[in-house]
Amino acid sequence: MFFGLAFVMQACKKEEGLSPTSEAMSPSLPAMASTNSSFNAADPFLANTEGFFTNDSWLVGNLNIASANTTAADSGNSATTVVINPTQVISKVSRYVFGNNANANMGSITEPTMIGHVKRLAPRIIRVPGGSFSDTYFWNLAPDQKPKDVPDQLYDPNGNIIPAGGYWYGRNTQTWTCTVDNYYQMLQQTRSTGVITVNYGYARYGQGPHPVQTAAHMAADWVRYDNGRTKYWEVGNECFGNWEAGYMIDVSKNHDGQPKFITGQLYGQHFRIFADSMRKAAAEIGSTIKIGAVMIDHQYTGTEEVPNWNQGVLATAGNYPDFYAVHNYYTPYGENSTPTTILNSASTVTGDIMNWIKTCVANAGVTQKPVALTEWNIFAQGSKQMISNISGLHSAIVLGELIKNHYGMACRWDLGNNSSYESNDMGMLNVKAANTAIDPKYNPRPAFYYMYFFQKFFGDRMVASSVQGNGNVASYASTFTSGQVGVVLANKGNTAQTVTVNINNFTPGAQFYFYRLKGGSDDPGFSIKVYINGFGPTGKEGGPLNYPYIKPYSAPTSGGIKVTVPAYGAVYAVVSKPGII
Repeated sequence: MFFGLAFVMQACKKEEGLSPTSEAMSPSLPAMASTNSSFNAADPFLANTEGFFTNDSWLVGNLNIASANTTAADSGNSATTVVINPTQVISKVSRYVFGNNANANMGSITEPTMIGHVKRLAPRIIRVPGGSFSDTYFWNLAPDQKPKDVPDQLYDPNGNIIPAGGYWYGRNTQTWTCTVDNYYQMLQQTRSTGVITVNYGYARYGQGPHPVQTAAHMAADWVRYDNGRTKYWEVGNECFGNWEAGYMIDVSKNHDGQPKFITGQLYGQHFRIFADSMRKAAAEIGSTIKIGAVMIDHQYTGTEEVPNWNQGVLATAGNYPDFYAVHNYYTPYGENSTPTTILNSASTVTGDIMNWIKTCVANAGVTQKPVALTEWNIFAQGSKQMISNISGLHSAIVLGELIKNHYGMACRWDLGNNSSYESNDMGMLNVKAANTAIDPKYNPRPAFYYMYFFQKFFGDRMVASSVQGNGNVASYASTFTSGQVGVVLANKGNTAQTVTVNINNFTPGAQFYFYRLKGGSDDPGFSIKVYINGFGPTGKEGGPLNYPYIKPYSAPTSGGIKVTVPAYGAVYAVVSKPGII
């Protein structure tokens, strides 16, 4: 049982101090109930942008709070009211929106301390082997086995060596990286499922007689080696960008007449070849896989991207993709963005991406497929934004918006970066050895905690909620099949807000329970600390390491449900029903 809180999914095993395991979310499980009988509300039609992702990952949520710390309800004037209607269901919750990315630059990914944190975080789906270096990743080779049909180095249109141009190998046993089998071990240890990005770039820069077929065969061989362990696959990573291997090739050394620069139409044609090879391989081993095509998340801006990429892909790939994979880093690249810019982007950008993909699909006249945001984070830097409490709060708002906008899957970038970013490190865990002078290796950053507690107190269905009063307060409400109502309140402003929560069509029990997260006093804008119900880090960054044992606060509902949401902070609350705590 979870200390202080047990969040139990139907068919899930329970472990001491851990959240429900992804092992329970195998696609082979029978379908769960389709109505929310606790609130006499019918589920809406499953959005086609969610599709099989939600079917594969949704489970009945039963919440049991074992113990709590009693406190008085917050008092004072409340200028903000949140109204929740638990009988108006917006969406069943795809548990795959809580996903994350591992990568070959993390070093050891099976170290027990790190695995312990990831198990507790329960991302449920982990993408591998990484970002742009997926397109230079040879999963079945060692460093001394560089293919003879690839150039020694890869360059962007300006003649610069692209970051992924050094090639990566799935059989590299050096300690700074990890092997492909390490990935499988990590997935097994954390009871997560995987989404694998195969090397599409090789189809472009390969200098053999049939580069596309050769690259597709390598991808199909990975499907065979995988042997049914992974259902979800992507063909390439951000192939539309000039930073990506394969964007530009040396046509003098190409043997199948490909153009110097990639187009969406060409990628779509190649996608069909990859998909045919990979599906054939899956059939040979008695497995069914889903394959995603790379789409761009916004309308062409005329800078470093292929014009009309989505239109080209859909024109030639047609209905071949099983899902669409997009990426977004929310804030302008390299900008020293303010808290307001970062936090507001979470809601506007998430909706804009989905609307753009729907528009492209409709214009192309093809079938809408599920949408997966397989990389997301913020680009803001200069004030330690990426490792800050603001980044954590941004993550919480993004999760709410992903569910509201009917995404089927999302993977935050990333669990850890063994990179030179220093304070501009997107990793949820401190995996860089040089940072151990600041805090212990694998110490969680604030985003870890905001995502951890979101999942703990968010039920199996999102329901309607609205905010009246202060526009800085965002609300995301949910219900549990076991009968409770949950709400996540995020404060995007720099002053605390006392919020009254009214729940229509619901008789509350005697108590409500909540966790309160806020930044530290080290920096009023971009604190790199987070405090949970008064518990904070022992070092200079991150949060409390006793987070699995922190009890929620408990307050009576008799005087109304009122909570104070800290400046740049969040409250995760659950309201009991009579007879259920």
